[in-house]
Amino acid sequence: MKVLQERSLAPFHTFGIEVAAKQIIVAESPQELAAIWRDDQYRALPKMVVGQGSNILFCENYAGVIILNRILGVQITETADAYLLHVGAGEDWHQLVRSTVKNNMPGLENLALIPGCVGSSPIQNIGAYGVELKDVCQYVEVIELETGKLSRISASDCQFGYRDSIFKHALKNTHAITAVGLRLPKIWQPNICYGPLAQFDAEQVTAQEIFDEVCRIRKAKLPDPTVLGNAGSFFKNPVVKHDQRNRLLVQYPSMPSYEMADGTYKLAAGWLIDQCGLKGYQVGGAKVHEQQALVLVNHRHATAGDVLSLASHIVRTVKQQFGVSLDHEVRFMNACQETTLNEVLS
Repeated sequence: MKVLQERSLAPFHTFGIEVAAKQIIVAESPQELAAIWRDDQYRALPKMVVGQGSNILFCENYAGVIILNRILGVQITETADAYLLHVGAGEDWHQLVRSTVKNNMPGLENLALIPGCVGSSPIQNIGAYGVELKDVCQYVEVIELETGKLSRISASDCQFGYRDSIFKHALKNTHAITAVGLRLPKIWQPNICYGPLAQFDAEQVTAQEIFDEVCRIRKAKLPDPTVLGNAGSFFKNPVVKHDQRNRLLVQYPSMPSYEMADGTYKLAAGWLIDQCGLKGYQVGGAKVHEQQALVLVNHRHATAGDVLSLASHIVRTVKQQFGVSLDHEVRFMNACQETTLNEVLS
């Protein structure tokens, strides 16, 4: 393991907010992860495993140890009908997608340009343009941090849901992801059901064309976190019941809504925020992005307090106008553990 001399977390989370940790350590193997947990000098301190910090808001200085997961490696095997990838948790997600498309192993192209490491992808069950991680995940390998025991969890046991998984609940504080297994069928079926991709002909389109279009769309809509600090989509798309969706459609006929398998409807959080006139709205150095209302950005030396105040204003405004409650997709961390917007502001 490598213990860093620096304490600033700004380079290690995409919001780029100036907060500090008591200690920052790089782990390059599952064994190093477990060793940190068992080390007497760190045992009493709070600890958190971070990939690229692309879905985190540190609400204050972290009073413990940040472990940067840098477990690398991509192993590819194949069966008669699929390519099987075993990918280290510290690998960059977008570079993995790019590599699979380039090497004629399609299936991940809709998930291009999602920031973060591979190990973060099952936690959120990342998704975009009609595809979710659960659609291609075969298993997730984890380490029990107190014992160092490695195990493999099948995708069916990961409790994948909308931006949700077992890793946000039962295994959140006890296990860390070390690798992810992906299965990409050799008989490829392009997923072009999502609006911007519907222009393509399913019989003619290539995975490279979908990859390129997804990258183009995301670059046009979403700010580059290396230029303008952000954590991607700040809020989850809210899910409402049939009756509430129908009542809203009477007043807002153009409101986008998508029926879910259980008969509920997913609304577009960005559209709701936009309709409240909040694009470009600013609190201190934090701002609602002017092209994509779902993204909050570090516009000018924002503090965590700026972001929290801005998020709170958005939640209140959307609730007042639409009667819909927004929940943040971004993980909030206080000095010792994960928290929520309501807890921080209470």
